[in-house]
Amino acid sequence: MMGSMSHDKNTSKTKGKVKYVRSIGPRLRILLYVVFGLVALLGANSFYLAGITFLEWVNKPAIYQNYFYQIMFLAHLVLGLVLIIPYLIFGILHMKNSSNRPNRNAVRVGYALFAAGIIVLVSGVALTRIDIFGLKNVGLKNPEARSITYWIHIISPVLAVWLYVIHRLAGPRMKWKLGIRLGIGTAVLLGSAILFHGFHPKSEVEKPSEGERYFEPSLARTSTGEFIPEKSLMMDQYCLKCHKDIHQSWEHSSHHFSSFNNPFYLLSVKETREVLLNRDGNVKASRWCAGCHDPVPFFSGKFDDPDYDIINDKAAHAGITCTACHAITSIDSVKGNGDYTISEPIHYPFAYSTNKFLQYINNQLVKAKPAFHNRMFLKDFMKTEEYCGTCHKVSLPGEVTHYKEWLRGQNHYDSFILSGPGHGARSFYFPKKASENCNTCHMPLQKSNDLAADFINPDDKKNRFVHDHLFASANTALPHIRGKTDIVKAHEEFSKDSLRVDIFGIKNGDNISADLVAPLRPKTPTLEPGKTYLIEIVIRTLRLGHIFPQGTSDSNEIWLDIKAESGDTLIGQSGGLGEFNEVDPFAHFANVYMLDQNGDRIDRRNAQDIFTPLYNNQIPPGTGFVVHYKLKIPDTISEPITINVDLNYRKFDTIYFNYVFAKDYDSSEKFQLVNDLPIRKIASDSMTFAIDDQNASNTPGQDHAEIPKWERWNDYGIGLLLRGNKGSNRGELIQAEKAFQEVEKLGRPDGPVNLARLYLKEGRLSDAVEALNRAVDFSPPPHQWLIAWLSGLVNKQNGNLELAANQFKSILEDDYPEMRERELDFSRDYVVINELGLTLFEQAKRERKNAEKQKQILNQAISRFEDVLVIDPENLTAHYNLGLLHARIGNTKKSEYHLSQHSVYKSDDNARDSAVNKARTKNQAANLASQAIVIYDLQRKGFREYQ
Repeated sequence: MMGSMSHDKNTSKTKGKVKYVRSIGPRLRILLYVVFGLVALLGANSFYLAGITFLEWVNKPAIYQNYFYQIMFLAHLVLGLVLIIPYLIFGILHMKNSSNRPNRNAVRVGYALFAAGIIVLVSGVALTRIDIFGLKNVGLKNPEARSITYWIHIISPVLAVWLYVIHRLAGPRMKWKLGIRLGIGTAVLLGSAILFHGFHPKSEVEKPSEGERYFEPSLARTSTGEFIPEKSLMMDQYCLKCHKDIHQSWEHSSHHFSSFNNPFYLLSVKETREVLLNRDGNVKASRWCAGCHDPVPFFSGKFDDPDYDIINDKAAHAGITCTACHAITSIDSVKGNGDYTISEPIHYPFAYSTNKFLQYINNQLVKAKPAFHNRMFLKDFMKTEEYCGTCHKVSLPGEVTHYKEWLRGQNHYDSFILSGPGHGARSFYFPKKASENCNTCHMPLQKSNDLAADFINPDDKKNRFVHDHLFASANTALPHIRGKTDIVKAHEEFSKDSLRVDIFGIKNGDNISADLVAPLRPKTPTLEPGKTYLIEIVIRTLRLGHIFPQGTSDSNEIWLDIKAESGDTLIGQSGGLGEFNEVDPFAHFANVYMLDQNGDRIDRRNAQDIFTPLYNNQIPPGTGFVVHYKLKIPDTISEPITINVDLNYRKFDTIYFNYVFAKDYDSSEKFQLVNDLPIRKIASDSMTFAIDDQNASNTPGQDHAEIPKWERWNDYGIGLLLRGNKGSNRGELIQAEKAFQEVEKLGRPDGPVNLARLYLKEGRLSDAVEALNRAVDFSPPPHQWLIAWLSGLVNKQNGNLELAANQFKSILEDDYPEMRERELDFSRDYVVINELGLTLFEQAKRERKNAEKQKQILNQAISRFEDVLVIDPENLTAHYNLGLLHARIGNTKKSEYHLSQHSVYKSDDNARDSAVNKARTKNQAANLASQAIVIYDLQRKGFREYQ
C-alpha cells in the first residue's frame, strides 16, 4: 500500500512563526500500521488465490478451487472492503500534510501510488457485482468489460508495489525491519493457507450397507460410494435466485415430473415395486428405474425401503432436480441406464444457511467468483448427445424381467448418431447443417436476463440468451393434467412440421400389385361406383434426429385417422374414436406393440413383464412409411368423395389412462373414464375425387403441390423399401423399384442410388453396379459418401475386398468438401465400421500363405470392431466377430468373453415366436397389424362405432 509519502519538514505560518507539521504523526502512524497489516493479510491471501488460479491454468481442466478456497476468497472480499476506509482516510490526510513538500518527485509518485490503490479497490468492488453505481452489471451484459476489469485488478497491485518502492526511495530511508516482519508474517499466513487447502466441512452421510452393489442394477454411482444428503440434491430454490428464467422453464418440464410426482410413472413403478416385493422379497431391482427417474430418494438412500412414503415425502416429488443433472461428474459409458457418476457439489460458504444476511454473502460470492460455480455445474460433456443418452438409452436387465440378462428398450442415442442429422453416412436425406447434439433441437435459446445468459444468438446480438430447460418434445399429458395449457401449446409448437402425411396415390384394385395412379395432384383419377381401390398414404419424418416415436413408444398413441365421405355420407373410416375416446383398434398405429411372455400387451408400462414386440411401426429419421387402405365405392354414390387423413398424437392411450385415474381398473373390463388427454394433429392431408364424369376439387392439404414430385416418389419408395423383403412381401420391393425409377426419370440421382440399395437387398449385384454407374453421371452428382458405401458393399460381395475396405475407410476418414460445408462427421457410424471390420476379416482369410500379413490384417479388423464397442458396447456384430477373431489368433480368454457377450445381446427367436403366436390368436386387430403386408379396410364391420 501507500505507506509514508514523505518525511520532509513542513512549515506553516502561525503568528509570524514557522510551525513544523509532520507528514505522518503519531495517530496517523497507527492508521498506517493498520493499513500495512491489512495489506499483509491481503498479500498472503492474494498469493494463495493467485497460486490456485495458476495451477488451474496449467492443469486444465482440473479444479483446485474448493470450500477453503471460497473461504479465502470471502476473506479477500472482506479484507478489501475493510481496507477502503482506512486507506482513503490515511491517503487523504497524508496528502494534505505533504502536498507542499519541496521533494516534488516523492509527492508526485505519492499521488500516483494513491491513485493506483484506488484503482485496486474500485476494480475489486466492480468484480463483486455489488450494486454500487451500476457496477453490478460489469460483465453481465459485457463479458469483455469484466475481463478487462479483472486484469486491471491483477496488474494494479503490482504497479502499486512498484510505485511504493519508488516513493520511498525518493524520500527518507526505508525501515527494512518492518518490511521484513511483514514479509515473514505474509509467508506464514500463506503457508497456513496451503496447509488448510483441503479443508471442507463434509455432510454426515452413511455408506450403503451393500457398498457399490447398492446402486445395481442401475448403472448410476456416487463418486464416494456414499449416499448424498437429499438437501444437497433439492436446491432448486437456491438456483432460482440467479436463474429465474431457467428455473421457470424447468419447473414445467417432464424432467421435473420424472418421479413419483408423475401419476403415469407412479402407476408403473408402484406395480413394479409390488411385483418385485412379492417375487424377490425386496424392491432392489426397481433401482433400475431410480437411477434416472428418482435421483433424490435413490442417492439419499430412501428408495430401497418397501414402505417408503412415495406419496407424501418431498424427496419422492423432487423429480430430476437442477443438482441431479448438474452435479454429474462423468458419463462412464454409452450403455445408457444412467451410467454416470454424481458427486455432492461443493457450494460456496453459507449455501445452506437460512440466515438472510449469510445468504446475501453467499450470493455475492457466487456473483463475484462465478467461474468456480460454472466449473462445478457445467461440464463439457453436457453439450454432447452422450450426456442425454445416459438416460435416454435403455436396456432391461435380468434382475427386472427374470428372463434374459439383457433386453433392448428405448434408444434415442443410437438412432441419433446413425441418422442424417447426426452422424449416419447411409441416410436417405441429409440436412444443410448437421445437428450438433440433442440440445440443438430440445434446448433452443431463449431471451433472458439470468446471470447465466451468456449465449449469443447470431440473429439477435442485442440480447443475451440461455438454453430453454422445458426440454420441449411431445409429452402433453403432464401439463394437461396440471391445467397448464400454455405448456401444452409449447410442446405442440415445438413438434410442428416434424412429419407430413401425403395421400400419394391410388390403385385400381384391392392388392398392392394393382396399377398405381400417382402422385395425386395434379393427376386426379375418377372413381367408379362398385369398384375397389387401394389408397396409398405416405408418412414422412422431416426434422427429426431420431426414430419416431421414441421414449415410451409402447404407450405413446400415434395413429392415422382416415375418413372417406361423399356429401354428408360417411362411407369408410379407420382411426375414429369410441365412447371413451379410445381409438379404433384396427387403426394404423405408429408405435411398438410390446408383449409379455403370455402374448398379452404391455399396456400399463409394466416393465418387469416386457418380453418381445409383436410389431414395430417406428419410423427412422428422414424416411417414409407407406400405409395401404382399401375402399370400395358404393354403387349408390354419385357425389364426389373426399378423403381426409390426420396423423394424430396422444401421449397415453385410454387403457393406460384408466389404469392411472380409474379405481381398480383392469383392461379386461369396460372403460370407466373418458380419456381427455389432448389429441394433436401432427400432420394432415385431404383430397376430393370425382365420381364418373364429375370434376374433382383438389385440396392440396399440407402444401403438397409445393413438394417436388421426385421427393414424393422417393418417400413412397423408401417406405416400401424399408418394409419389403425377399419373402412374402416382395411385392412392396417391386413397387419400390418402380418408384425409384420414376425418381431417376425426373433427373434426380436419388433414384439410381436407392435402386442400388434395393438391388443389394435382393442380391442383384449386376443391377446395383449399373444403377451406381448411372448415378455418378448425374449433375449434380450424388453424395460421395453414399456412392462409397454402396460401391463398397458391391465390391465386398464381388470379392474386391481391398477396394471395398478403402471405400469404407474413405467414409470414416476422408474429409469431403460437402461434408465440411454441412458439418457432417461419419466417423461414428458403427454400421460402416462393422462392414470395414468384416471386409478386413475376409481379407485376412485369403492370406493363408503369408502368416505375418494375415496377422496384421486380423489385428486391423480387431481394432475396427473394438472401435464399434466404444460407440455401442452392446453391438451384436462386433462381439460375435471379435469372438471369432480372437479365437483365430489364439486369444481364448478374449474369444470366450466376446462370444458370451454375443449370447447376452442375441434375441431369443424361439421364445419370441411363441409369444407372438399367442398374441395373434388373442387379438384380431394386432394380428392384422403384424402381417408382412397390411391392408386396412376402411369399411370393416363395426367401423361406425368409432367416429
